[in-house]
Amino acid sequence: MNACLPHVDFPLFLVLWNQRQGQRTPRLHLRMADFLQKNWEKGETRLLLMAFRSAGKSTVAGIFASWLLYRNPDLRILVLAADQSLAKKMVRNVRRIIERHPLTAHLKPAGPDQWASDRFTVNRNKELRDPSMLAGGLGGNITGSRADVVICDDVEVPATCETAEKRETLRARLAEMAYVLSPGGTQLYLGTPHHYYSIYAHTPRAEQGEEKEFLHGFTRLVLPVLDENGNSVWPERFTAEDIERLKISTGPNKFESQMMLRPVNSAEGRLDPSSLSIYDHELDYTSELGALFIGPKKMVAASAWWDPALGKSGGDRSVLAVVFADAEGELYLNHMEYITLPEKLALDEATEQCRIIATLAKIHYLPSLTVEINGIGRFLPNILRKEMSRASVPCSVREVSSTRAKDLRILEAFDALLAARRLHAHVNVTRTPFMLEMREWRPGVNGQDDGLDAAAGAMLLHPDRLGNFPRKGGHVWMRTSRQSQAKTDFKV
Repeated sequence: MNACLPHVDFPLFLVLWNQRQGQRTPRLHLRMADFLQKNWEKGETRLLLMAFRSAGKSTVAGIFASWLLYRNPDLRILVLAADQSLAKKMVRNVRRIIERHPLTAHLKPAGPDQWASDRFTVNRNKELRDPSMLAGGLGGNITGSRADVVICDDVEVPATCETAEKRETLRARLAEMAYVLSPGGTQLYLGTPHHYYSIYAHTPRAEQGEEKEFLHGFTRLVLPVLDENGNSVWPERFTAEDIERLKISTGPNKFESQMMLRPVNSAEGRLDPSSLSIYDHELDYTSELGALFIGPKKMVAASAWWDPALGKSGGDRSVLAVVFADAEGELYLNHMEYITLPEKLALDEATEQCRIIATLAKIHYLPSLTVEINGIGRFLPNILRKEMSRASVPCSVREVSSTRAKDLRILEAFDALLAARRLHAHVNVTRTPFMLEMREWRPGVNGQDDGLDAAAGAMLLHPDRLGNFPRKGGHVWMRTSRQSQAKTDFKV
């Protein structure tokens, strides 16, 4: 961290600027200012300021950048945003502050060539190759740049996080900051989460293979619009009535994500993973009773659906779903197998996959297994039967050709069960790509849904079982009509 000169504190610097603009300084902004200055002076080099939409975090960060240059004109600051125009917006704002703030006018250079809209250099002691402040977009080339401070301002937006590929690209670009920062340099992230798999998430997402959250080790200040008592943290700007209107107009997901800073998918997903009932019981087969249990529940039926694919990277995935049912009509998604094979195989790929499926059928005590024969699946059932026989697995193989649209099958299988909370999932299922597929799936939108399709196929093989209805103690209120014989004086 660069040594700081004994100048005014940042909160006072902020108040002086607001007074020059004829504005009051909200208490919320003073909290941000206090967080930024204290951590800067403590030498914390990894900071996250996460505040609700329209909280003014970028404005405060721009004034903070001006204060840093006021304290040390030799600093180099890079502003990185989702696109170049947003980054330039902060750079222009900092440039105006330096021109007009009562404590920084001496920093403005004499030459106009040092005072551009996307970069500028203040009067400083050192002769450095990089400007005092530079704007960059995520898609731009910043490979040759060096900075003492990198401000990542709203790098996560729908355009950079709406698909798994875009989220991976975003993380890869941000990882390059390690090569841009000077030794001991500071990273400051500003933003709001736009997706459940947000870079700002405070816990790792195991289903993505994360062992640590993306911003692990960052010092955080998280400012949702409502405090722990349900009161607005900026009542002058967001009254209780304003917040209620926002809830209605934006929808629950967007409000939770953008205003309460709880990472969910801002795009309203159709399938909600939180509606799954998670269990960790293992299958318990009792041969003496001829019964299979999951926890205390006795299973009465099992189904398995294999949607095969021969694995080319980026194509469809080969997935097996195993579902059990109890007598009350509850379904248990006990296993999701996304089949992957090593590059070097002892046998052909089809046989290797069939051997994996046969092993899983044995482990799960499956009486039958359904293979979807659309496309490449047509020749697999006989290979699978051969492997079942070779491994002495007493499981029959059924062949099915799917003709209905995939979206309709998925909706038919999941909608009612999730709404009624009658679908259970083993904890191991939550560690597979299945959960990501659920969160991102929307009808009519292309995406990875092979696991959803396999699970839907297995679930639709089960009839809708109803529990036993009580027969005793019923109320008889619908009387049947009695027969009557009337006397007549005519003959037919």
